[in-house]
Amino acid sequence: MATDNATSVVVGLNKQNGQLIGQTKPAAPQSGPLALASQPGKAPGAPQKASSDPQDSSGIRFVDNWKKSLQLPPKDTRIKTSDVTATKGNEFEDYCLKRELLMGIFEMGWEKPSPIQEESIPIALSGRDILARAKNGTGKSGAYLIPLLERIDLKKDYIQALVLVPTRELALQVSQISIQVSKHLGGVKVMATTGGTNLRDDIMRLDETVHVVIATPGRILDLMKKGVAKVDRVQMMVMDEADKLLSQDFVVLIEDIISFLPKNRQILLYSATFPITVQKFMNKHLQKPYEINLMEELTLKGITQYYAYVTERQKVHCLNTLFSRLQINQSIIFCNSTQRVELLAKKITQLGYSCFYIHAKMMQEYRNRVFHDFRNGLCRNLVCTDLFTRGIDIQAVNVVINFDFPKNAETYLHRIGRSGRFGHLGLAINLITSEDRFSLKAIEDQLVTDIKPIPSSIDKSLYVAEFHSTNPDAEAEEAGREAGLKTTQPQEP
Repeated sequence: MATDNATSVVVGLNKQNGQLIGQTKPAAPQSGPLALASQPGKAPGAPQKASSDPQDSSGIRFVDNWKKSLQLPPKDTRIKTSDVTATKGNEFEDYCLKRELLMGIFEMGWEKPSPIQEESIPIALSGRDILARAKNGTGKSGAYLIPLLERIDLKKDYIQALVLVPTRELALQVSQISIQVSKHLGGVKVMATTGGTNLRDDIMRLDETVHVVIATPGRILDLMKKGVAKVDRVQMMVMDEADKLLSQDFVVLIEDIISFLPKNRQILLYSATFPITVQKFMNKHLQKPYEINLMEELTLKGITQYYAYVTERQKVHCLNTLFSRLQINQSIIFCNSTQRVELLAKKITQLGYSCFYIHAKMMQEYRNRVFHDFRNGLCRNLVCTDLFTRGIDIQAVNVVINFDFPKNAETYLHRIGRSGRFGHLGLAINLITSEDRFSLKAIEDQLVTDIKPIPSSIDKSLYVAEFHSTNPDAEAEEAGREAGLKTTQPQEP
């Protein structure tokens, strides 16, 4: 059950584990229904052609039967924007995937391929290198995991695919998706390995059969150098959030990892932003890569962006006002330092709202617990650092608040991409001080986007599922224009 901010809480949790529960306080306006596991969910209705399945001896009726036996999640009726609906009309069944893999795809609630999946899946299946650029929250994980799992040969008991990600939370998320999608394939062994966990456990796990490794760079390189993770027969390496993996923090590790791989491996790069470092890496390591660019604009269509002009001392009061006026499913609140994360989480509990917090200096077991519990809807609000900006997919989040405004456009883009996942609608609200006004203008210019002054009341159709219209793209633009007309001066909500 989701814990509403206004609900009394009996059990207090240890401060260090990132889960702070506030005292009871009437907070009725923040009473939007919390959508748990709100992924889209229904298998495509068109029957699979008999010729696409050689084992299908009784034609369409047999195919219909296997679809009827699927355990589908509840159908997601929320409207989606063209970020995920502007497709060519393909079905997952068009890619000649194993039936068992299709079963896992449909049971995830993935109804039809998104644009990045349409572009990526057939090329990846062909074995060609890929450089893919697509917005946050448009299905990049499925775009590489589906062809990766399709190509796993269960008769071979060695590592065949490697997925590199920049954070531990993203590694856990991708491994969970892999396990769920492959559950009908009959024995695909998926392993996540990250820093901050027991190395001996990973060594023992690799002594058994592992087909797919999902890892942060430092840990997998350590296992490679110890001779425990044998990657000399890996056929596919994926780099998710490639721009971060090729930043100064990781690029030396990535180069070392590639030196252990066979020369004829396939490399897939996925990211929302591609700085010059990616180009250099591509020229060095990729063989005539197929380039996909679905980024005519950088920001998601479904996210409406506002700013409130405040002093530093007014920020907490402004946040309290937002909590009381907005209908929040779940919110993620960003600060620029770990110290400020903990201080703000404490302030929020003093205001009477429950919140979790997470940052890189916490023990890994606490990070895992906070991530898991927030994702499962046990709390409405999460305060965090930029640790949580990369690839984290929590469908119920409909509001992102930059309590501290970021310094660069890339960080801003990844932060606001935590709401409006998979074509849904969401809000991004920025608390701007006088020192931030130059960064605000620079980020608007770089992203070619419009961050408006916050109106006195925000149209619920912009971010609350039950108020959505049938045309979310047009609706977001129209409501944004109206909000701009209502307010000509920056103001606090």
